[in-house]
Amino acid sequence: MSISVLAVAFALLPVAFAQSTISVDVGPSGSLVYSPPSVTAAAGDFIEFTFHPKNHTVTQSSFAEPCVELEGGATSGFRPVSNVSGLLPTWTFAVADGTTPTWFYCQQTGHCGKGMVFAINAPPPPAPNSFEAFSALAIQLNGTGSASVPAATDSATSAAVTTDTSFTAPPAQSWATATATVSDASSTWTTVYTSYDGTPSPTFAASPVNHMILVGADGLTYTPSNISAAIGDTVTFEFHPKNHTVTQSSFPEPCKALAETSTTGQVGFKSGFMPVAENATSFPTFTITINDTAPIWGYCGQQGPPVHCTSGMVFSINAVESGPNNFQAFQQIALNEGNVSAAAVSGSGSGAGSTGTSTGSAAGSTQSGGALSSTSVSYAAMLALGAIGAVSALL
Repeated sequence: MSISVLAVAFALLPVAFAQSTISVDVGPSGSLVYSPPSVTAAAGDFIEFTFHPKNHTVTQSSFAEPCVELEGGATSGFRPVSNVSGLLPTWTFAVADGTTPTWFYCQQTGHCGKGMVFAINAPPPPAPNSFEAFSALAIQLNGTGSASVPAATDSATSAAVTTDTSFTAPPAQSWATATATVSDASSTWTTVYTSYDGTPSPTFAASPVNHMILVGADGLTYTPSNISAAIGDTVTFEFHPKNHTVTQSSFPEPCKALAETSTTGQVGFKSGFMPVAENATSFPTFTITINDTAPIWGYCGQQGPPVHCTSGMVFSINAVESGPNNFQAFQQIALNEGNVSAAAVSGSGSGAGSTGTSTGSAAGSTQSGGALSSTSVSYAAMLALGAIGAVSALL
């Protein structure tokens, strides 16, 4: 009998030692994200959530209703954390099933609708229930209950994105110059950057995250179109059928390249045109590295018809949603710049004197003022900080 017991005990040892704990930061550096936002875990693993300053939750939901608490699901409850340094509270979730996706969100008002969601064992794109699709649905529903996800369309108009002739653009941002010391595991440097009320301090991400934005996967949109990212994070734009760009602009002039409007010599990042066939099975990408927390604004340079930018095809990174210079205002300025046409999108590659390739290895350009950038191949670049938030390198 004793030999049998020992045999069972030894048989269970590999299972016990195979268990692991995965660490996830909740709201690091004041951002509305879980870092990392999606993990893969086996049955018996533990997910340890560490809560950073502000007041967040980790609450289980469902894919169909990303921002609605799942009846009987797990929740951490609200975990208020002050800005005073000290021990950060944690909450641990035990993974019972290593194959079925599990979905979570932050219950704090407005956070889920800005993309503060999390997943365990979500399948990769292009699966319809990928994490990217879950995050996009949370943003699309804007934190409300379930709704039918509209079919992909090339129409330049929708109930949520229309011109508003009564809209008045907010006043120019009141910028101030600040100096901060930024460090990561390998280096420390001092930077002078511009900021304004509501912009997080330039703190390097404890665990850098890659944020995925789909370009043109659901009509004339970036999905998601408004995200928060910490210093050290990367943002990868994946181009879907038709012919789009990722071009940095500015808040007051959404549909003009930053190089055309900057008074300080900033050039900004630009992917060039990325034509993608309708039957494509692989998609080109363009990646930028975030190295400041000042807002980054961008648009699609396709001139159509219809003109994509004035049809609302714009995006933002680290927009301060609590102030007047938020993403919705940015998009409305773009919409009001021209007449929105409902004509079908053409596949032409004209526009802005830019060129692109179908392979994803777009021609490099001199860039500054937004973020370090690269196309499908990862290029080495020095991390440096620019005047308004990010300096990019020569590819």
